[in-house]
Amino acid sequence: MTDAPRLNRQVCFALYSASKAATAVYRPMLDELGLTYPQYLVMLVLWEDQPRSVRELGEELGLDSGTLSPLLKRLESLGLVERRRSAEDERRVEVSLTDSGTALSAKAVAIPQQLANAAGLSAAELDQLRETLGRLTAALHSSR
Repeated sequence: MTDAPRLNRQVCFALYSASKAATAVYRPMLDELGLTYPQYLVMLVLWEDQPRSVRELGEELGLDSGTLSPLLKRLESLGLVERRRSAEDERRVEVSLTDSGTALSAKAVAIPQQLANAAGLSAAELDQLRETLGRLTAALHSSR
């Protein structure tokens, strides 16, 4: 049967496999930081700009509050972030880095280059891949 879909021709499987492989490469690096991959993503957002509301974090990372709240609770128990109710709006919970959380960014700075080295791709190739995946993600979100 020549018309049957083939696994090795599926974009979804290539994305799934690449994601699993990248996460496996990240794991030992993140273990050194004491973070899981989802916690690392939260920290990346906060290293860029803080404080951020829980809602903003969820929107940026594509996570619902049921997933994000336990992540934040664990980061807080590790002494990396603080959660506080906004003085302007009591419904808004803001997340900010502690001094330890801020300091951790210095240990994480080499991680992107380590992933690039493991991937064997040039900086330009990785940038092109990221841009292509960004366009793919945006297009798939808009098609729902």
